[in-house]
Amino acid sequence: MTRGGAGSNPRGHSLLALVAVMDRLRSPGGCPWDAEQTHESLAPYAVEEAFELAEAIESGHRDDLADELGDVLLQVVFHARIAQEDPDEPFDIDDVARRIVAKLRRRHPHVFADVQVASAAHVEANWETIKAAEKPERTRPLDGVPAGMPPLERAAKVASRLRRAGREKEVRNALLELPDDPGSSLLRAVLQSALDGGDPAGQLRHALKDLEGRFA
Repeated sequence: MTRGGAGSNPRGHSLLALVAVMDRLRSPGGCPWDAEQTHESLAPYAVEEAFELAEAIESGHRDDLADELGDVLLQVVFHARIAQEDPDEPFDIDDVARRIVAKLRRRHPHVFADVQVASAAHVEANWETIKAAEKPERTRPLDGVPAGMPPLERAAKVASRLRRAGREKEVRNALLELPDDPGSSLLRAVLQSALDGGDPAGQLRHALKDLEGRFA
């Protein structure tokens, strides 16, 4: 792997090359497959690449991690290139970057302003307060949890949201009232893990990998 440094190209210069390649692929005379893609047709790939990135992180293989990060980055650049062609509400990769830069500055006032924090937990609390002010329409703890998330990840997200909202005790009590059926048993295990600060999806992937190893 290479790193930017003195005498080398500035860090991030290859991002511009990626934008140029994507522009070439979508332009007349480029790739027919790339040219016909839409936000909707690419959506499954974004989900798939995110899972492959998670797997690469868990594997500890640095080359795989760099490759999968590139695939995720491609999805961002691809969608931004499609978006700039929209006849009514176009935006491009620079708009995407500006938005996330502005968001990071807003949500890190302890870095970019004069807010004082004592711990990472304080930072997280500030983040949630700022996020709530940005999205006043979200008045309930579970507002904004994507309905399209896989059930395991969504259950963990629900548990995390309710824990941050101070309703952990209610959730734990609800676990005791779940019926004794397969779905409820799965939900109980996921919620307990998430409430205890675990990563249910990661834990399941590890357990499944061990099981697959027995039959490989």
